[in-house]
Amino acid sequence: MNTAIAVGRVVELIEAQVDAAPEAVAVVAEGARLSYGELDRQANRIARRLIALGVRPDRPVGVMLPRGPELLPALLGVWKAGAAYLPLDLGLPAGRLEFMLADSGAAVLICRAGAAGRVPAGFTGAVLELGEDGPAVESDDSSRPERASDPEQLAYVIYTSGSTGTPKGVMVTHRSLLNVVRSVTEDVGAGPAGTWLAATSVSFDISALELYSALLDGGRVVLAPDADARNPAALLRLVAERGVSHVQATPSGWRLLLAAGFDRPDVHALVGGEALPVALAGELRRRVSRLTNVYGPTETTVWSSFWEVPQRPSEVLLGGPLANTRLHVLDGAGRPAGDGGTGELCIAGDGLARGYANRPDLTAERFVPDPWGEPGARMYRTGDLVRRGPGGALVFLGRIDTQVKISGYRIELGEIQARLIEHPGVRDAVVTVREAGEGDLRLIAYLVPVDRAPEVAALRAHLAASLPDYMIPSTFMAIARIPLSISGKVDLQALPAPARASRRPAGPGR
Repeated sequence: MNTAIAVGRVVELIEAQVDAAPEAVAVVAEGARLSYGELDRQANRIARRLIALGVRPDRPVGVMLPRGPELLPALLGVWKAGAAYLPLDLGLPAGRLEFMLADSGAAVLICRAGAAGRVPAGFTGAVLELGEDGPAVESDDSSRPERASDPEQLAYVIYTSGSTGTPKGVMVTHRSLLNVVRSVTEDVGAGPAGTWLAATSVSFDISALELYSALLDGGRVVLAPDADARNPAALLRLVAERGVSHVQATPSGWRLLLAAGFDRPDVHALVGGEALPVALAGELRRRVSRLTNVYGPTETTVWSSFWEVPQRPSEVLLGGPLANTRLHVLDGAGRPAGDGGTGELCIAGDGLARGYANRPDLTAERFVPDPWGEPGARMYRTGDLVRRGPGGALVFLGRIDTQVKISGYRIELGEIQARLIEHPGVRDAVVTVREAGEGDLRLIAYLVPVDRAPEVAALRAHLAASLPDYMIPSTFMAIARIPLSISGKVDLQALPAPARASRRPAGPGR
């Protein structure tokens, strides 16, 4: 893949497309169409309002918007104001939203007009409400504001699950974002004729490819409304009606689309976020024009490697690195593994995030010096175990810690356990994952009650106050004690099978 990636910011390359074809359609959302020129003018007005509200370069602005016509103008407006965006999913618990706003230091929050009542009570900053045509308080000036273009400034901050029980904010720069978007579009882009389906939540970092890839090439983005994004049949209609050429989803998402009848030989499909089973890869490959398996953690900006799936795959590989990316496989002693060797995958290059917001200790632990790079170069320890095959191709083997991925969402089991133990009726807890079917992973919570086992509904409500839906276990089981191995660690093999669970946890010893 070409390593000569443009320097600058995604927003400036989109502005170049605005200047080249201002009347071309850029965004389709909720039945509305925004031309490149109108997208730019709305973003400029939002940027000027943000500047008037005192936003500063390198500082986050909260964006709590549905997937409608206001979303892309708001995100680009934040960048034009010199700030970074903090995506806030409307479905998250209020407590989690409040934590993210406070931890990130966001002083301004953007929401849809009339939705100020949904702003977390603890947020004391300014609120900018948007209508379909931009800020509710209009600015007559829709010219581009003058702000310094610095690719090292933050583009966004996205929060992921934290192993210590607290979400952690990953700080991604403009340089890193442009590197991945341009690198991927060079491989899978379709130019001005390309139409990308954007169905992923903006709080999930893979949404960046769906939102910006088409706009860098002069194509268009089809934003799936929030309700349609969770409805496979509705997504199939959008793909057909809007002439979508590129669709990205997790393996779990693709299973739902295939079950709904997805069969589009004109679509280039991307799959990532979870391990891709061979059987699913083969079925999906038969129904699309091209299939690209992509891999990468949030800390290395969306994707770091890609592999084009052949017509009849016998195995699934992570493939090779994106532009300006280096993939190291290191054994337990930190030495490079040779062909056939296994080890932890460490990633270096332009895709690396700046680190974690307000977590210098964790940043230093995970972002370590790269002894094979230029002086001062860093690499990210992914915690993923891989094998280096012949020719350098990588095969994903699993995790070396307790982190899991379900439906593409990264989940630290320790965070769920920490929240469970905070329930007054729970003395101890452990959360694990069981496979209900190929690729169908379920969270199982085992708890030691203080006395009588709490009701499942009460446990769910307790967790829902601080955790998103995808982090709430599907099954709860009460046990007398957490079994330990001879080394003093939790003995996962000794935990009872979830098939014995009922909707109400059994009492200890039952």
